Amino acid sequence: MARIAGVDLPPNKRVEVALTYIYGIGKTSAKKILEKTRISPDTRVNRLTEEQVSNLRSTIESEYAIEGSYWQRQKSVTLIWTDSDSPLI
Repeated sequence: MARIAGVDLPPNKRVEVALTYIYGIGKTSAKKILEKTRISPDTRVNRLTEEQVSNLRSTIESEYAIEGSYWQRQKSVTLIWTDSDSPLI
């Protein structure tokens, strides 16, 4: 079973669909990732080689804000200034 970004990809799904199980990756991003790694979108997850899984993992973790990194970015505090110059959090 392929595990990428802390998510177990469903083994019988096409890799293009399976990548969308990772929070932060949609259909468009999945297609771009597969083009970059030169993996056919029709390949089933259980047919991926260890090298292909490694390529997917490194591409996703280096170029996309996914799972943990996505949530860390969302939790960062943003200050909003009002007319009275006191920040709201």
